[in-house]
Amino acid sequence: MTLKDKLQARIENKPLITDQANIILNHRYLLKNSDNEVIETPEEMFKRVADAVAKIDTDYMELDVEAELTAKDFYSIMSNLEFVPNSPTLMNAGTEQGTLSACFVLPLEDSMEDIMKAATDTAMVQKFGGGTGFSLSHLRPRGDKIQSTHGIACGPIEVLKTLSRVSSMITQGGKRDGANMAVMSIYHPDILDFIDCKKVEGEIHNFNISVGVDSDFMQAVKNNMDYNLVNPKTNEITGKLNARDVFNKIVTGAWRNGEPGMIFLDRVNKDNHVISEYGEMIATNPCGEQPLLGNESCNLGSINLARFYKKAKKASTFGWKEELDWTRLEEVTKTSVHFLDNVIDANKYATPEIEQMTKATRKIGLGIMGFADLLIQLKIPYNSELAREIGAELMKSVRTWADEKSKELADKRGVFPAWEKSNYDRENEKYRNHCRLTVAPTGTISMIADTSSGIEPTFALAWKKQNILEGKTLNYINKYFEADAIKHGFYSEDLMDYLAEGGSLESVPDLPNWVKEVYATAPEISPKDHVLMQSAFQKSCDSGISKTINFANSATEDDVENAYMLAWEEGCKGITVYRAGSREKEVLVKGNKETAEQPALDGFELENNMISQNITLPDHNCCDDPNIIFESGCHTCKVCGWSACVVS
Repeated sequence: MTLKDKLQARIENKPLITDQANIILNHRYLLKNSDNEVIETPEEMFKRVADAVAKIDTDYMELDVEAELTAKDFYSIMSNLEFVPNSPTLMNAGTEQGTLSACFVLPLEDSMEDIMKAATDTAMVQKFGGGTGFSLSHLRPRGDKIQSTHGIACGPIEVLKTLSRVSSMITQGGKRDGANMAVMSIYHPDILDFIDCKKVEGEIHNFNISVGVDSDFMQAVKNNMDYNLVNPKTNEITGKLNARDVFNKIVTGAWRNGEPGMIFLDRVNKDNHVISEYGEMIATNPCGEQPLLGNESCNLGSINLARFYKKAKKASTFGWKEELDWTRLEEVTKTSVHFLDNVIDANKYATPEIEQMTKATRKIGLGIMGFADLLIQLKIPYNSELAREIGAELMKSVRTWADEKSKELADKRGVFPAWEKSNYDRENEKYRNHCRLTVAPTGTISMIADTSSGIEPTFALAWKKQNILEGKTLNYINKYFEADAIKHGFYSEDLMDYLAEGGSLESVPDLPNWVKEVYATAPEISPKDHVLMQSAFQKSCDSGISKTINFANSATEDDVENAYMLAWEEGCKGITVYRAGSREKEVLVKGNKETAEQPALDGFELENNMISQNITLPDHNCCDDPNIIFESGCHTCKVCGWSACVVS
């Protein structure tokens, strides 16, 4: 998009959509006719969504003219790319089909009827783009006797495989399998089988898996103590395991191929204000950021922090705070909460049970994206203490404004129905929504917004898109890096080719140190700094954080262990790791696909042999030349926007 195009779009209040975003929107989001022809523009898409969601205001005795004004506000924050809702909302709002929510947890109890219902509900949820999470913790262990039939239980892993097969039958939008998360308590007798259930690559490929632990277990790990295994059907102790040995097994799996992750369930349930009425949250959505009760769903949306950068007119003692438009950020935050609360009522639910539970708690998941791009504009390295302070301050502010808006909506519309049975009642904190914040992967919606995903650092400064424009290969270059390279005189086609082929700025001589520091990519940032950034945001987030802790291929199991322990010690609610090159089915986003060697650049002395690699998924249907990265626990193609995750 040229500068003239951008100015014209601003004058006409049209969204500033990049060429790459247009490809994604045309492929997946814009309405099509029976001949599969696009019949909608990005502007019309945002208006369709804004009008459909704003219409809910009239259900609360708001005047039609007020709903029209609300629609304009909703359109404004979306068209300005200041806020983008999750994919199902963009796809389905105003179409009379499908759900608008992205995240679901389905109950899975120990009976054939409940297991089969879970399978049926999975199909109904995933049919229209929802992702599902399950806890296997209530299922009796393999080999347990079944009194009613005098049979033997197949165990949770076989149930998991059954749900995986059901999910594989559902091709969402013709482009992807359904996405799932399976969680098992560390105290389940089959926990060792669960940890190893994805040891063979490609099995149960449409499930992420995480082990649910608590502080008692983590303390037992530190003290090298045994702990009890408990049959969930009988509550009887069935044996003991050494906590350190089990933890080492988890670490080995994560080092081997990134799974299992860990979820700190006791910490999750500290923010479960309806625990006395509905019990504990023991599962999450596929990407792990949204813990939910059985039959709960949550609709997500993310604020693009990069859009709130403003160049200070003069130096200030307030530093970075003067570089942000705080007034507009508050306005957008509050409008986004209003939007997401309306989505709950505008939604179409796959089952009556999901509708009932969702409306009982009215959870919303407002998150952020573009954080790395904001830091780049501020010229602050991602792996710095100042960056973490900025992240914590921003999330604290968003939390304050989101809470204020939820209370305002509660005054007008009433508290969430389960409020009287919640901890909030005892504290007299009147909220419209049980929880307000989360941080999702935003893999595809961040591409629509032309910004960095979630709270992740930049994954790559340049990558290639091949076989387009009559066989030509084009470099995609980070817009901020390209601008700085031109401004400061170090731009060259050779440099961009080098970076697109896997080169690292650390290996480039004569570059200013600030360039290497500000533009450090995800594989170049230490796992410790990844975890500390996640923790900084978690402090003010009442749900979870979707984040990937990246490791170089040379990382050891001890390195992974340290990250898992640090995540627990720093107050995170979960952790996902990935060691570059640890999966067999991979392509290089950067680097020579034949030799997997660091590319050479004439005149450059190569000191860092780091290769950035990407995961491809079995059975995925993507584009002709995919560049699929694993980020925030989600697989996303940086070329066409395909994603294995629902929220992206």
